[in-house]
Amino acid sequence: MARIVVAPVGEIPAGGRKLIEAEGKRIVVFNLGGEFYALSDRCPHQGGSLCAGLVSGHVESAAPGEYRYSRRGEMVRCPWHYWEFDIRTGKSWFDPKRVQVRQFPAQVASGATLVEGPYVAETFPVKVEDEYVVVDA
Repeated sequence: MARIVVAPVGEIPAGGRKLIEAEGKRIVVFNLGGEFYALSDRCPHQGGSLCAGLVSGHVESAAPGEYRYSRRGEMVRCPWHYWEFDIRTGKSWFDPKRVQVRQFPAQVASGATLVEGPYVAETFPVKVEDEYVVVDA
């Protein structure tokens, strides 16, 4: 599994998302209040782009006229046929045991911990001030 540096943390604001392409895969990275989650950009139904989908919460109704809105900003809806997926798990809302979007591990890593390539070169002291979002694809 390759390690892909996505962007500096500040480039994906809370509630935002960023689409990347890594090793032939389109991956959308979501920022949910400082926690980062990465999902395949392809809806399992017919391949709609989840990056283009609406991010919302979940509406429940126990009876007619009674509504409860929860999980604000944690669900993404495919723009083609409105299938909904939990951004944190990739599972569909309607059939979580059988239908889900592929999830990729995502974490924040200090720039000083990222290593690129197998080559060794002369090094100099460097100060790293930003953190970056990293996806294991």
